[in-house]
Formats: sequence, C-alpha cells, structure tokens
Amino acid sequence: MSTPAEYYRSLPPVSKTYGVACLMTTSAYYLQLYDARNIALDYGPVFKSLQVWRLITNFFFLGSFSLPFAVRLIMIAKYGVSLERGPFDKRTADYVWMFIFGAFSLLVIAAVPFFWYPFMGISLVFMIVYVWSREFPNARINIYGVVSLKGFYLPWALLALDLIFGNPIKPDIVGMIAGHLYYFLTVLHPLAGGKFKFKTPLWVYPFLPRSYGHYD
Repeated sequence: MSTPAEYYRSLPPVSKTYGVACLMTTSAYYLQLYDARNIALDYGPVFKSLQVWRLITNFFFLGSFSLPFAVRLIMIAKYGVSLERGPFDKRTADYVWMFIFGAFSLLVIAAVPFFWYPFMGISLVFMIVYVWSREFPNARINIYGVVSLKGFYLPWALLALDLIFGNPIKPDIVGMIAGHLYYFLTVLHPLAGGKFKFKTPLWVYPFLPRSYGHYD
C-alpha cells in the first residue's frame, strides 16, 4: 500500500495542480487570509475596476471545508486523474486545453444572469465528471455503497444527490452544458463527419514542459 506522499507523487500533473490549488485556496480562506468576495466572479468590478483576476480565481474556490468540498476534491482526484491517465494519456496539452476551454465556456455562460454563480469551480469539476462519463460510459460506479450504475449516468446521479441534500444544482447543470459542448466539438462532431476540427491551439504548448504532450 502506497503512502500519502507516494500517492501524491504518482498523480498526473494537471489534476494534481488543480486539486492542490483548490485545497490551498480553501485552506487560506479557513485561515481568514482573504475575503472570498474578493475572488468571486463579478463582472461589475471586472469591467469597472479591471479586477480581471476574478475571471481566474473563482475557479479555485470549491467552498469552505465541508462534506461537499471533500466530495468535489475526490471527484478531481478520481475522475480528473482517470481522464488524464486514460484518454488524455501523453496528451497533457490537450487536457490543459480542455480546462481552458471549459473555463472560458463557463465564463460566457455565466454572463447570462440566470446562469451566473460566484464560484464556477464547482461547474468546472462537474464538467470533468461529464466528460469522464462520456469517455467511460460502461464503467461501473458505486455511490455510497447503495446505488450501482453505469458511468454514463454518473453526472445525473450526482445532480440528484445535490438536489436531495439541498445543495445548489445550477453549478452542476452549467458544468454539464460546458462538458457536452466540449465533447460535442472534440468527439461527436468529428464522428458525424464534420469538417471543422477542434484542436488544441499551438499557443498552449509553450506553457508546458516538452515531455507533456505532442509536439508533432
């Protein structure tokens, strides 16, 4: 059995970086090092006071320490890592682009007042789960040792659980929309014979070590 340190070192880079960033953000909030309102997504200060960091920082706050926070972190560790080690193996640049595209899509969706939420990190995590469910539709998932279902239905099951537990479901739905948009453009559209190819932009590669991704 591996130690926590060995497990941490074994994690792939993108999921590890995002998970640690989210954990550190919540830890700093717990220590009262900042006011969460100062990193929330608010388009008023973004455009009026050029507080552009809000467009990024809101994705790293998954809530205060709680059971829902722990579940979201586990979702990154399980489904994010599974994607990075599976369909995105040796395609780190593509995986980073999925995150960037997802974040940008969520920012656009959040510009519609009905879909706005102060912290879109929850939606980004749900996007990861949605993409995983489409990549592993036949995987068997056991939820709390009570319900067993196929991977394809996982996002809907998690949505139902949030509804039952009284958690906001808007972030879940928005994340599923972003996830479907990404999967449609990268997988479904090409399979249907679409001529448009949604590829990772070249400008993503210089930000990664040469060993992370394709440099063909």
